[in-house]
Amino acid sequence: MEYGSDEYFMKAALQEAHMAAAKGEIPVGAVIVGAGRIIARTHNLTETLNDVTAHAEMQAITCAAEAMGGKYLNDCTLYVTLEPCQMCAGALYWAQISRVVWGADDLRRGYRAMGASLHPKTTTTSGILAGECQAIIDDFFKKLR
Repeated sequence: MEYGSDEYFMKAALQEAHMAAAKGEIPVGAVIVGAGRIIARTHNLTETLNDVTAHAEMQAITCAAEAMGGKYLNDCTLYVTLEPCQMCAGALYWAQISRVVWGADDLRRGYRAMGASLHPKTTTTSGILAGECQAIIDDFFKKLR
């Protein structure tokens, strides 16, 4: 797997998803890449922080903005293991992120199913390591039942 490829960075997001699962969090991981390097890496923390807004993407936006020294991420790419929800899509819209790449589609709660949108200049790529990204979600919920 070549450094700098979508697969490379999605693997880093998957590592974060595994860390979330180990904490009992819904296993979603995210990294934000700027200037060819990871500037933020995190995972869901909704249970840990007792905060419904502590999704992986929201945590990553905050970390990346701090690393960049500003609130706009218009030269950055978010890699996330699951399609963002409408809340995260809204935050990504306001952050003006350049690109969003996700692994597994969220057909029920993803931003597209909910009718939300990203910034008009944001490009998207879906399905990167989709099987691995979906498997960690499926395994997590099987263990809960």
